[in-house]
Order: sequence, then structure tokens, then C-alpha cells
Amino acid sequence: MALMERQTGSLRPVVAAEAAALRIDRALNILAEAVDSVTAGGSVSDRWDPLRGITITQLSALIGVTRYGGFARAAQMAKLGRASIHRAVRQLERTLGIPLFERTSFGVRPTREAGKLALHAQLAFSELAQVRAELAAASGAGSGSTVIGAMPLARSQLIPRAVLELTGRHPGHSVSILDGPYETLLAALRCGTADILVGALRDPSPGDDVIQEHVFDDPLAIVMRTGHPLARNRSLSPVDLAAFPWIAPRAESPLHRHFERLLHGIGRTQAAPIECGSLVAARGILLASDRLILLSAHQVQNDVTTGQLVALPHPRGPVARAIGITRRRGWHPTGEQLLLLETIRRHGRELRQSHGP
Repeated sequence: MALMERQTGSLRPVVAAEAAALRIDRALNILAEAVDSVTAGGSVSDRWDPLRGITITQLSALIGVTRYGGFARAAQMAKLGRASIHRAVRQLERTLGIPLFERTSFGVRPTREAGKLALHAQLAFSELAQVRAELAAASGAGSGSTVIGAMPLARSQLIPRAVLELTGRHPGHSVSILDGPYETLLAALRCGTADILVGALRDPSPGDDVIQEHVFDDPLAIVMRTGHPLARNRSLSPVDLAAFPWIAPRAESPLHRHFERLLHGIGRTQAAPIECGSLVAARGILLASDRLILLSAHQVQNDVTTGQLVALPHPRGPVARAIGITRRRGWHPTGEQLLLLETIRRHGRELRQSHGP
């Protein structure tokens, strides 16, 4: 698309070009600050332009070797020869004046400086991808993409509703949904391969580099199969709950703290819990046994509606966990991404209202 408009005696950037220039500045600043940081103890002059001599090919090679743990795998994934990847990394090392990889008995290992530079290079590349998305949208050739890291509750209801609404209004906008352990999704957010995370918020926050936004409180329930001996008991006592074995949430999850408080209140249970972070596996165990699980009422709503599972009130009254959006500090969403964020917030409010305050 045309980025400049010719006027009498001058050129003026179009609106889309001005927005692109701001993002390009941010990308270059991210890289320059990272290079300055990793070369602080190196042989580079203080007056040296930190980005002079550095190419996208070199940074891409650095990211690949860091991510895949070796030159051969990085070359395979990039569909390039190993010699090309090796040459690009060695050129980058000479330009920076510092080693980026060290050999160990297990192969090459990135130095701390390499890891830091690779992380910031990925963030800069993400910013440049946003440039392309915004220019494509301005020219009518597309409307960009969003990668969502979705935690269990978000995957079952919140994200499907929001994504279907957004793509219905903007069919050219591509959405990718990632799942996996929270630690994996957080790493993807931090390096720019995910744009946002949606699901249970952490307390305390995972770090100053991310922002957590509360959207709604998710009520917790005691969940069991429909034919369970407690299924018709609307008021569960500690004695009732102690009489049956449990499925425990993953130890690192916010839900696990609620589970520990519940167990503390009911005392010793019949058998050791089975720790399970997969809703699919937990559902199979519930349907085939008399085990109980502390889980989101929203998360099992479909199974409750079809009559396969029962969700009973928490014995201590309303107990909930905070659900929301986590994003990188300094992330600048596109217009479609802003719309997606607002759609997620609205559907979150609707979920909250469907289960009361």
C-alpha cells in the first residue's frame, strides 16, 4: 500500500504509516536496549550504534538455536542448511563481541546473554508482525491475527464464545488458541508467541512484566457423577466429603489452594487424591468412580446439563477464584485485538451473571 501522500512540495505519511512507524520504533528500541544490556561487559565501544551490522537473519538464527537447543534442529525447522544457521550465529557473536553459546557434554547451551537477546528479538518481531497486520487492515487485505493462551475454564466457554463473535464480525482476523500448563503459556506470552492469556489469575502476580486484569469471579462446586451416593445431598457436611476419595488439581494452580483449604476443613479422606490437571481425564475418572473433585461450576456446565455430572454447592458457602486476562506490559493491541479484549470482558460478565453474584 502507499505509505506517503504527495502534496505541494512535500510528502506526508498516511495515518497507517504513522502508526506503523511508532511500532517500528518500539521494535528497534526493544532490540537496542537488549543489545546494550548483553554487551555491557563486552568489547563494544560506548559510541557504537547497538544495531549496526545485526540482521534479521542473524536474530532469527539465534532464536531458533535457543528455542530448539541446537544448530541441527534449528536448521531443520527453518528449512536451511546447518552451515547457514551456524554462520549467522557466529557473525552475530563477532558483531556483539560476546559468546552466545557454550559447548557442554549434552551439546550447545545458550548463555544468559543469548537467552535475553533471543527473548527481546522475539518481542521485536512480534511488534513488526503487528505492523504488517495493521497495514494489511488499512489496505483491506486482511485484519491480522491473535494468539490466545487459554486455560481450562476459558477453553470450555469463554474463549469459544468470544472468538466466534469476533470472527463473525471480522472474518479476516485469524485466531490461534494455545493450551497447556500455565507455565508454558506464560513463557509464550513473555516471548511474544502468545498475545494474551485468559483464565485463572495468579496471586501474587507472576512478575512486573505482565498485567493481570480481573474479569469475573468463577464459583467453585463439588462435582461428581450423577449416580454418586452424595448426588442428591444438597447440603454437604465434612463427614460426607471425608467419606470419599478425591481428584486434586495441579499443585501449582490457584485451584489447589482452595482444595487444600477444603481438605483442611474436612480432615482425613478415604484415600490419597489423584492429582490431575486435565479436565478430560478428570471427567473420565469421575464417571467411572465415586471420586469427588473441586471444580468450576462453569467448566462442567455442559456435563451437568446433559445429566452426566452433578455440581453441588461448596460446603463453606460461595467460594470463587478470580478469572481474567493477562497481557505483557507495554503490549499495544491492534483494533481487532482491542475488540476481542472487550468481547472477552463482556462474555465474562455474562458468565458471572448466569451464576449470580
